[in-house]
Amino acid sequence: MKFLNLPRLGRLVLLPTLFFAVHAYAADAPLKVVQKYMAAWNAHNANEAALSFDYDVEYFDASVGQSQYGVVPARDNVIKFFIAAFPDLQWKMEGAPLVTQDAIAFQWVFTGTNTGIPVDCDKPTGKPIAFRGVSMIRLKGGKITYQGDYYDALTFRNQVGLPAVCPIVAAAPATPAAQ
Repeated sequence: MKFLNLPRLGRLVLLPTLFFAVHAYAADAPLKVVQKYMAAWNAHNANEAALSFDYDVEYFDASVGQSQYGVVPARDNVIKFFIAAFPDLQWKMEGAPLVTQDAIAFQWVFTGTNTGIPVDCDKPTGKPIAFRGVSMIRLKGGKITYQGDYYDALTFRNQVGLPAVCPIVAAAPATPAAQ
């Protein structure tokens, strides 16, 4: 091998350089996965976005308070829902993300107009939204194994034009039985 025929000084310089290059690539990999994932969201392609998930992904939305477990529930109950509710949605990373070999955390802004399916209550509001949040994502083998999204749900509801809680339509009072 030519590599082994390098002068000793060349090997001493090359080996640490290779080590740091591989380390930098490994730390950069989560960012590339997330950029591809977000691009699929912005292309309104839920199936493409879901390809970034590990089969057993956990997707936690703090405003809902519970996780979606598995690629199909995460795709259908989160990604497809938002794409259907906000057909013009855009999800953009803001600032520099924090990236390690197996995790990434970043701030984002989500914009769109509720002209698709209703977010809650009975009909789409037609109102625009622009709200900020934070995502924390863990990866293994180039796939997202966990995503936690944290944002102000009250601001989201106010922007989309929804009450803090949807009103419950009271049933008509029971009439006394005929005697």
